[in-house]
Amino acid sequence: MSGKQAIKTIKEGAVSITIKNGYLRYLDSEEVIFKHLNVNIKAGVWTCILGRSGCGKSSLLRYLANLLEEKVLWKGKLTTAPLCDSKHEIAYMAQQDLLMPWLSVLDNVLLSTKFSATDKIKIQHEKAQDLLIKVGLSDKAHYLPQQLSGGMRQRVALARTLMQDKPIVLMDEPFSALDAVTRYRLQNLAYQLLQDKTVVLITHDPQEAIRLASQLYIMQGKPAYAELLSVPETKPPRDFDAQGAQLQQQIMHRLEQDYE
Repeated sequence: MSGKQAIKTIKEGAVSITIKNGYLRYLDSEEVIFKHLNVNIKAGVWTCILGRSGCGKSSLLRYLANLLEEKVLWKGKLTTAPLCDSKHEIAYMAQQDLLMPWLSVLDNVLLSTKFSATDKIKIQHEKAQDLLIKVGLSDKAHYLPQQLSGGMRQRVALARTLMQDKPIVLMDEPFSALDAVTRYRLQNLAYQLLQDKTVVLITHDPQEAIRLASQLYIMQGKPAYAELLSVPETKPPRDFDAQGAQLQQQIMHRLEQDYE
């Protein structure tokens, strides 16, 4: 990725991320995924990034999650320590729940603690059980993932993400495979439980982005660039009103341009 990328710690552990003139290309391809990408991810709020499928949203998030370090070209000058040096500050929630099928719900939530100090086991179990209460799955703690519905599995994945208690939470279309009501409820739940975290949500759904974003970027073009859009003044998660519907229509017109 090209350009300058800076991370600065804000009060109470919140973290902001700034990418300037970003450039990313996979090493096994001549195709540039994006360039001249400028994104300012503010500390302690939700930043939503939307765009058509294949525009580079997930590549950007996976790069930030340190999942592409040896696969891409990211050239340029960094103004401070790169995000890959802050890997312990990041929690990543993928579109698929990625639960371990041989582990119980409780053990899946505890997965990130397996190599922690043994004197913290009791505290970790209490925290995991509390999270399962918050996501409404306390009675399913000893179930296996295959015994759960899709919505329940995503709630387990959310609890597992929260268990890590990181200042940066990266979410790659985690609700896209769910029915409308379950998606709506999980959006509200995630927003409630991730208060004061720096959240980056990748989505292809304009309505979801409008509901949850404190700031909203749209990625367009090939190679892709990002543009900051205005969001309604109401506090997220928003009810979908006339202003939101008008913004959604504007976004749809913008996205259509990438299909012409």
